[in-house]
Amino acid sequence: MFGTHFRLLCIAGVLSAAFGARAAPAATAEAYDPWPGLVQDIFNNRPMNDGTEVIAIEMPYRAEDAAIVPVTLRTKLSPGDTRRVKTITLVIDQNPAPMAAKFELGPDANVSEISTRVRVNNYTDVHAVAELSDGKLYVTKTYVKASGGCSAPAVKNADEAKARLGQMRYRQFAKAGQGPVSGTRDAQIMIGHPNNSGLQMDQVTQLYIPPFFVNELRLTQDDSLVLAMEGGISISEDPNIRFTYVSNGAKRFRAEAKDTDDHVFEHKWKIDDSGI
Repeated sequence: MFGTHFRLLCIAGVLSAAFGARAAPAATAEAYDPWPGLVQDIFNNRPMNDGTEVIAIEMPYRAEDAAIVPVTLRTKLSPGDTRRVKTITLVIDQNPAPMAAKFELGPDANVSEISTRVRVNNYTDVHAVAELSDGKLYVTKTYVKASGGCSAPAVKNADEAKARLGQMRYRQFAKAGQGPVSGTRDAQIMIGHPNNSGLQMDQVTQLYIPPFFVNELRLTQDDSLVLAMEGGISISEDPNIRFTYVSNGAKRFRAEAKDTDDHVFEHKWKIDDSGI
């Protein structure tokens, strides 16, 4: 159900931007605050609580490259808090499809940090909304100055992108004082994919390139969920997700991704005492 709703929001945003971008002046977009409407559309008008002590979002105030803006989401619950973060939704308010990604955190993985790269299309507030096990939503926000990220041309040409399609790389970094198969660690998954936004133009034909992006990603250690993502057009080319979690001593790590053309990409990595 969520995946279908997510895709519809992305498609609606792309169509609106493609047909209306030239008519809408930037000043009007900056003056208008879309957040109340996004709370209704994305979260069904559920109450939003102050998330200052629950979730942090870090992004550069002024982005160097609007097509690859780094973002880090960090949980802030105190060690004695019995609640847990179930999901984190990343919303880039002024993007054509504002709902950038929704992350589901594995119940036993203790994911405490998620970093990725996103496209930012206009000067905008960016919200992170955490749903906790108490059933409540907690929100925090930051502001980013960037523009044109969703329509920026792809870095790789079509042939190179096709050759890399679905290729996956996985890296794992043990924390100081921790072994590679236990304890808290950082890990990174990289997927070769153009993640076309639907707003980029083919420089030869002068036609818009259809949206084509990774919309599902699931990461597991053995059969236990670590992290899942529903992604949209705002995730940058060649999706790159870095995260901090607690290993359960699993011997295998598995990634499965799907895109909007129903391609399925999967890979497994063996974990041993020497690493990956």
